Amino acid sequence: MTARNNILARIRAAQGRSGSPSPQERDEAATHIKAHPQGPRPRSDWEPVAHFTERALTLATSVNQVGALGEVPPAIARYLQQHNLPRHAVCWPEFIDLAWQAAGIQAEARAAEGSDLVGITGAFCAIAETGTLMLLSGSNTPAATSLLPETHIAVVRTGRIVRGMEDAWNLLRSEHGALPRAVSFISGPSRTADIEQTLVLGAHGPYRVHIVLTP
Repeated sequence: MTARNNILARIRAAQGRSGSPSPQERDEAATHIKAHPQGPRPRSDWEPVAHFTERALTLATSVNQVGALGEVPPAIARYLQQHNLPRHAVCWPEFIDLAWQAAGIQAEARAAEGSDLVGITGAFCAIAETGTLMLLSGSNTPAATSLLPETHIAVVRTGRIVRGMEDAWNLLRSEHGALPRAVSFISGPSRTADIEQTLVLGAHGPYRVHIVLTP
């Protein structure tokens, strides 16, 4: 974080300020952000869950909806079997107590390493307008679990699907205040078309993204 602090210090120096922001400055900034009116937004008179699913599918993300959190392991087991994927996965700690073994999956609650092929995460929220997942880094939500494995599976509660990007940031400010070290936006599998405009999946991240929606 030293480089970040140096950059911010230079900005404050150019403004004629020194040291870290005072509590009063932070309060003034928060008040400005809260009071600042939003810019024009597209119409969003659609149902968020259905629209999120539709948008996610256009991004080459597969989506499955289950009726309860306890149905997640069997649903993921079926997905892994369908795609001939290994039954070993790393997952965020919040999901380790689910019945993975009964579903035939060996799950470990730890950050992913280079050899891990399947990573299971949750999501801070999901954005219906774009079919995007929003993930926050933290000790119990390691970013590597969604970035290193070839297959990323995200468990998303439908109540955490917001309409647009503005709503996602508002939710983050209201629930966390300060930003985490990293905020990740995931819109389908990693892809690039840099070489001869040929689309290649998995260029710098997962080859596939699968979402399991739960109540």
